[in-house]
Amino acid sequence: MVIARVAGADFELTRATVERSVENVDPEPIREHYVVVGRRRYPPKQVLANVTGLDRADFTTHQARAVLRRLGFGVYRLGAAEPGVERSAAGPQGGAEAALLTPFRGRWVAQDGLDVLFDADRPEAVLQWLRRHRRSARVWLVPSSPLEAGSALSAP
Repeated sequence: MVIARVAGADFELTRATVERSVENVDPEPIREHYVVVGRRRYPPKQVLANVTGLDRADFTTHQARAVLRRLGFGVYRLGAAEPGVERSAAGPQGGAEAALLTPFRGRWVAQDGLDVLFDADRPEAVLQWLRRHRRSARVWLVPSSPLEAGSALSAP
């Protein structure tokens, strides 16, 4: 548990409380910073506002990132590689794309470059999210396994 002072009020927060607060919440588009909750990327201010009930104008992105980091969540900036994502010579983007997409196996995603903007069980949900946020991206189903992706070696 972390006691965080935000906008002059103290909040007792746990990792589980934060996860539950965004469990059924679609992430908004990422502008620069994001936090990974579950396997989804959210703007830090969206997550902190959700869990505290505060207006986003009451705190900064820096404050939100600091609180979420103290709770053990990964906080990142667009364009910077997430830890654990290593490039190899094989595959698109030196293998980084495959590593980034691993958590999304079997899910529909909206992808812009290496960034997964949104994921869902159904392509319609991804398209609705893109329309709602006036975004465009490549929408596709991430293969469930390397075999499904066609990377299995064929027998002679």
